[in-house]
Amino acid sequence: MNTMTVGEASNNLSDVITRTIDNSDETVIVSNDGAVVMVAESYWEAIQETLRLLRDKRSLKALLEGHHHRETGQLMQTKTADEVFNDLQN
Repeated sequence: MNTMTVGEASNNLSDVITRTIDNSDETVIVSNDGAVVMVAESYWEAIQETLRLLRDKRSLKALLEGHHHRETGQLMQTKTADEVFNDLQN
């Protein structure tokens, strides 16, 4: 994580953005009023998707079950992509 003042960020904004994206890292910009965190858009989207999955009880249950199965070495019954799409059409 990179931390800088708002003045430093302002003076080097293009470089700050490039480094944040290229390094897949967070950049904390601090001011007298507080701080903000800059992240690459792809990272932000991944965070949002993770939060969405964690808020959805069915998705969270499936995620935890999958994690448990993986840890215990249990094989899960899976469907092919064609089977999944066929189920969606019916």
